[in-house]
Amino acid sequence: MKRYYPWLMAVMGMLVLLVSNGLIVTGLTAFDESLLKEFGWTRSELKLRDLITLVLAGWLAPFLGVVIDKVGPRKLILAGVALLAALYYAYAHVHSLAHLYLIHVGFAAVLVAAGLNVAVIFVSQWFVTQRGTAIGIALVGTSLSGMLFPKLGVQLMQSMDWRAAFLWETAIPVVFLVLAFLFMRSPRAGGIQPWGADKLAAQAAGGNAAAASHGDLSYAQALRTRTFWALAVVAMTTFFSIMAASANLFLHMRDLGFEPAQAGNGLGLMFGLAMVGKFVFGLLADLFQAKYVFLFNIALMAAGGFCMTTMNAELIWFALILFGLGWGGLYTMVQLLAVNAFGLTSAGKILGTITLLDATTAGLGVWLAAKISDLTGSYAPAFQLICALLLVALVAACFVRDERRVAA
Repeated sequence: MKRYYPWLMAVMGMLVLLVSNGLIVTGLTAFDESLLKEFGWTRSELKLRDLITLVLAGWLAPFLGVVIDKVGPRKLILAGVALLAALYYAYAHVHSLAHLYLIHVGFAAVLVAAGLNVAVIFVSQWFVTQRGTAIGIALVGTSLSGMLFPKLGVQLMQSMDWRAAFLWETAIPVVFLVLAFLFMRSPRAGGIQPWGADKLAAQAAGGNAAAASHGDLSYAQALRTRTFWALAVVAMTTFFSIMAASANLFLHMRDLGFEPAQAGNGLGLMFGLAMVGKFVFGLLADLFQAKYVFLFNIALMAAGGFCMTTMNAELIWFALILFGLGWGGLYTMVQLLAVNAFGLTSAGKILGTITLLDATTAGLGVWLAAKISDLTGSYAPAFQLICALLLVALVAACFVRDERRVAA
């Protein structure tokens, strides 16, 4: 059992993202119509909540990245999940836009403490080899959340109002907090070794230390590399596109004439295929050169975005297939390429800085797409913008390389 403990930690990383990402980023979309109907807000007023959460999460990320590097991810995850439970209880009692926005300020802290960067670093420290597969397993949680939580919200509201549904969903982070406290651990000297550590030690003992490991880059060194800025540009443009599309998809499909259940199925399909993409492309990155897998993912997303620009209801399903698969692989590749290029020593600060940049554009994407819909009565211009940004990402991805190997 101890030998396979690292894979259990990969699954725990998946559950972290299932809960935090699911309840904050994807699950809330199922409540949008109910909130708009009860309070009479515009779509852009409602979606400003997501801009607040994502931008604040981005600006907090580098500072908490220092904490991750010093104290480790486990304590942050436990604190973040506890805060999430409290905020979801507060959401059931929201009474104004100001109250809503204040809750989403708290959600920003949750996304930093128990979100993507922390989960990736937590899982990465358990793997020397097959890291791509392990990160892919963890990131499945972000897609699985998109499959489960919107449908859960819709299902709950068939038998109760939205406030009661929020109270029921508060139990989810509470249950996970207990599981995380009992099972989540970080590797320690003399304890269970990371997966592949024995192979690394054997290579070093055989006089092949250079092949076994390249030295990690410091934060300052990473900032001076072309790979850091290439990854930052890719993350900023693609995360804008991902969040603009996914956060507005439910309302977009309703505009195209789909029933609420069908719109929920559309979200489920996109997140389901993203889940497949995260695992499959993470596995492929362990078998083939990760950079080429990275480029292919962006190309798939661009093809899906182009289908969305047609505003053709019959093409929406093809768009979701392409966009979902590409998005899933890309999500894994950005994290994997960053860890592989720079190492784990300063990973908290490096990933935190990239998150600062991409979360800002991601939040802007959610709000701007909704604002474009308010102004023009259509999401078509927003999808055209998405296509243009994905082409920029494709060019930037060509400049990514393994900076540790270059330095060595």
